[in-house]
Formats: sequence, structure tokens, C-alpha cells
Amino acid sequence: MRVMALDIGEVRVGVAVSDPGERVASPVCVLPAAEVLANAKPFKRVLEDWEPELLVCGLPRTLAGEEGPQAARIRQNADAISAACGIPHVFADERLSSAEAKRILREKGYDERSMRGKVDMIAASLFLQSWLDERARA
Repeated sequence: MRVMALDIGEVRVGVAVSDPGERVASPVCVLPAAEVLANAKPFKRVLEDWEPELLVCGLPRTLAGEEGPQAARIRQNADAISAACGIPHVFADERLSSAEAKRILREKGYDERSMRGKVDMIAASLFLQSWLDERARA
């Protein structure tokens, strides 16, 4: 089964996918949040290209493991995206995924401006990989 991760932000949504064997997560793209929420053509095209059977949506948590202040908005948006495209969804802890994505991009020589569009899809691939690893262990 192929799984797609969504790092749902206010401006952008990072997209990552798993291989069909659910072993490896790979970054795919970043789309404007408004297009994803509206189930617009660019998002539909990504869904058609990758044919995911499950969406894994990042849920912001505090360092203490509690849901962060954005969690309610993310839950609401994830529910709407899932309903619009007809694909079930689950949530994954995205704690520190954006910070780790920025660290990885900095190591590759990107500055803040050039990494802006890449952070969200790298973060999505990081929390998707953690979710896949956790599922494989279970």
C-alpha cells in the first residue's frame, strides 16, 4: 500500500510518499495550502500520480507530547482534505520535523531563502519515515 504524508501548514502543504512496500518515504512536492484544501487540480494530479490508499497528516505536538496550539486547525483541515478526496487519514507526530528538515538542508548548503519551498516536503518525508518505521516494528 502506498501512503502519502501531508505536512499541512497555513501557507503550504508538504507532500511525501512511501514506496508500495511501506519501507521508504520520499519527498514529492510542496503545494499551496489553499489548493490542497480546495481539492484543486494540482493536488488531484498528485493524488492521481501516486494513488495513495492512506494519508498520514502531521500533527504538531509540544515537547511534552501534548497537542500543540495549531493541532485543532490541522485536525479540521485534515478531516476536510480526507473527505474531499475520499482517502482515509491518520495522524503522526510531526514534532521537530521542520527543524530537522532545515538542519538537513543547511548541511546541503541551502540558505533560509532557498530552502523555503523545500522544508515542508522534507519534513513530511521525515515524519512519514518515522511512522513507517514505527508501524514496521509493531
